[in-house]
Amino acid sequence: MAHEVVRCLLAPIFEPLFHEDSYGFRPNRNCHKAIERALKLHGERFLHVLDADIKGFFDNIPHEVIMQRVAMEVADGNILGILQRFLTAGVMEDGVFKPTSVGAPQGAVISPLLANIVLNPLDWALEEAGFRSVRYADDFIALCPDATRAQEARLLVEQTLDGLGLKLSPEKTKITTYRKGYEFLGFFLSSQSRRMRDKSVRKFKDKVRELTRRSHNLDAQVIKKLNRVIRGAANYFATPFATTVAKFQKLDSWVRMRLRAMKLKRKKYKDNYKLRCNYLACKLGLMTLEEIRIKRQLRATYGN
Repeated sequence: MAHEVVRCLLAPIFEPLFHEDSYGFRPNRNCHKAIERALKLHGERFLHVLDADIKGFFDNIPHEVIMQRVAMEVADGNILGILQRFLTAGVMEDGVFKPTSVGAPQGAVISPLLANIVLNPLDWALEEAGFRSVRYADDFIALCPDATRAQEARLLVEQTLDGLGLKLSPEKTKITTYRKGYEFLGFFLSSQSRRMRDKSVRKFKDKVRELTRRSHNLDAQVIKKLNRVIRGAANYFATPFATTVAKFQKLDSWVRMRLRAMKLKRKKYKDNYKLRCNYLACKLGLMTLEEIRIKRQLRATYGN
C-alpha cells in the first residue's frame, strides 16, 4: 500500500518527462504497441537491430542512481525518505534477513516506475544521437539504417549505462537484422514472420503439461484451467501483426493429443478416432488457439 501511494505521487511528475518510445507500465501503452512501433520503424528502413539486454537490471540498479534521478524532480524530503527506506528495507532469503544496497524491490508496484525513471536518460541519449529505439521497462532495442550505425548505438548504450552503474550482458546482447529476425517481448520478429518465440512456446507447453498429466483424470476442472491457459496465450499472441496460424494449429493439435493421452492413459495416434475434435470442443468445451484468433480477427474487421 505504501509503495502504491509513493508511485501515485511520483508518476504524474515523471510521466511528462518520459520518451514517446518508452512503452512499459505507462498509461495507454502496452507490449503490442511497442512491437507495432518497432514494425513501423522497420517499414521506414531501419532494418539493423541492436538487441540489447541489461545484465540483472532490477537486481543491480544502484540506489544512489535511483535517488539522484528522483531528487532531480522531487524536493519533498518526506517522499525521498520513504523511497530510501523502501530501497534499503532488505529481503528474506531462506529465512535469513539480508540488507539491500542495490536493486529495486522485486515485485513492488513502484519498481516499473523506477525502471522508467532510471532508463529515461538512455531513451533521450539515443534520440539525440539520431537513433530510433523502443523500450518496455528494461527490454529494449535500438533500430538503425545500417550495421555501422548499429555498432555506434551499442557504444552509446554502453557509455550511457556505465554512467548509470549498469552493464550490457555480452552473451545476450547482439546486433542483427530484421531479415534474420530477433526476439522482443515474447515474439520472434522478422521480415518473414511475427510469431511466438521458442521460449514462449515452451512456457505454454509446460503449463499444459502440468494440467494434463496422465496420472490425473480428465474432468471439467481440467478443461476450465486449460481454457484459461489457452485464452491467455491467444489473447497475447493473436494480434493483427502476428503470423500465428500454422503455429496455433500445431499447438492445438498437440493439446488435443495430451488430452487423449490423459483420458485413455496412453499415447496412440489411432485414438484420434476415439476422441474426435468435435467431442473435445462441443462435449467438453475445449477452446482452441485458432478459434480465438479467428474470433478476434472477425471482431477487429467487423466490430462487435
